[in-house]
Amino acid sequence: MKTSLDPAYLREAGAALLEANRGFARAYAGEGSGRQPVHTVYGGAQLFSADLIPKLGRVARSALEEYAADPEALGRALGIEQHPALSRIHERIRAKLEREPVEDFRIDFEDGYGSRPTAEEDGHAIAVADALAEAVSANTAPVFIGIRIKPLNEEMQARSVRTLDLVLTRLVERGGLPPNWVITIPKITELAQVAFAVRLFGQLEKLLGLDPGSLHFEAMVETPQIVLDRSGRSILPRLLEASEGRLRGAHFGTYDFTAGLNITAAYQRMQHPACEFAKRMMQLAFAGTPVWLSDGSTTILPVPIHRDEPGNPLRAEEQTANAAAIHAAWRLHYDDVRHSLAGGFYQGWDLHPAQLVSRYAGLYSFFLEGIDAAGVRLRNFVGKAAQATLIGEVFDDAATGQGLLNFFLRGLNSGAITEAEALEMTGLTPEELRGRSFTRIMRARA
Repeated sequence: MKTSLDPAYLREAGAALLEANRGFARAYAGEGSGRQPVHTVYGGAQLFSADLIPKLGRVARSALEEYAADPEALGRALGIEQHPALSRIHERIRAKLEREPVEDFRIDFEDGYGSRPTAEEDGHAIAVADALAEAVSANTAPVFIGIRIKPLNEEMQARSVRTLDLVLTRLVERGGLPPNWVITIPKITELAQVAFAVRLFGQLEKLLGLDPGSLHFEAMVETPQIVLDRSGRSILPRLLEASEGRLRGAHFGTYDFTAGLNITAAYQRMQHPACEFAKRMMQLAFAGTPVWLSDGSTTILPVPIHRDEPGNPLRAEEQTANAAAIHAAWRLHYDDVRHSLAGGFYQGWDLHPAQLVSRYAGLYSFFLEGIDAAGVRLRNFVGKAAQATLIGEVFDDAATGQGLLNFFLRGLNSGAITEAEALEMTGLTPEELRGRSFTRIMRARA
């Protein structure tokens, strides 16, 4: 058939487009294939010990046993009495708290630690590294772990760098960095702070004999300036390039961000409209990249208001008041977790071990609500898509199929469902499910 465009012209015109398309593919390579933790527990460095994670698990299990001992009690506590999977939710919370109560822990040298004399922070830096080395040796460390340093502003930069240097040097002396180690950088206001950190990490790798590029970091999104700087541009989309491949995650800081906007404490909450705006900016900046996004924390903690002391047992009315306080805090946290999940944030902060109950309750209720219907839909979708490919039709809705597959992958990741359940619901093979790519499934089936 006759065409008008000359092939030589098309080759010349397409050369620039080819480079642009390749650049886009490099910049937006898609989500990483690794497991993203469902939460990060933040705790002050002065409190870290080799057996801290098992202790947190025991506190969480004790809270579940005392304040939500059975599915009905959990349902009443969270207002989900009619959830069709309530028994499974309760069972899987209990199992998760036994098996792996904490997925990710951040040893905090910033807000959860405060400003201390030089000698004291030096001592805590060495103690943290020693305790962490012991935890790794004893298999009591979580799968993901790292430290949050102080900001890289002029006031805190020297102290921040010294603490990081002390911890890393001691860890290397004690056998090396733990798996999935990460450094959290708070209160970023200038892209130059990230560039400085990247150069610093490279130098530390060289001096400590670490593999080049092995030090990764998370950026705290908690200042107005990282969302919109003084030039009217956002630092967020420029972080990835400035990080030179080291950026693993972006964590939203609810309370510093709202304080920076002069929002009073009474209205500083995760679901504030200002927070929603910043989180949508994060999603836009990092969509299609391997950067993990994390929402912030709920600061109303599930702690008793009356203390049980030896020889002075609680009265019945005090026990009732304690349960009411715990349940109210759980429900607030549960609602925040569910709101984050609905908004596409599959990770968040936890500040107290009893919040692990409401964290996993929110996750499991979210994924178990529509899992059966999603399984039927994915099974039918795969069948129709493969058939369309076989008979030569154009199938261009792979994004929908990938979205359904991602739902199951995140459900598996959270512990809401098992791999056997996912395979039975979807009709996929283990290799197809673990491959994490709807497009590859289609190609193989065609």
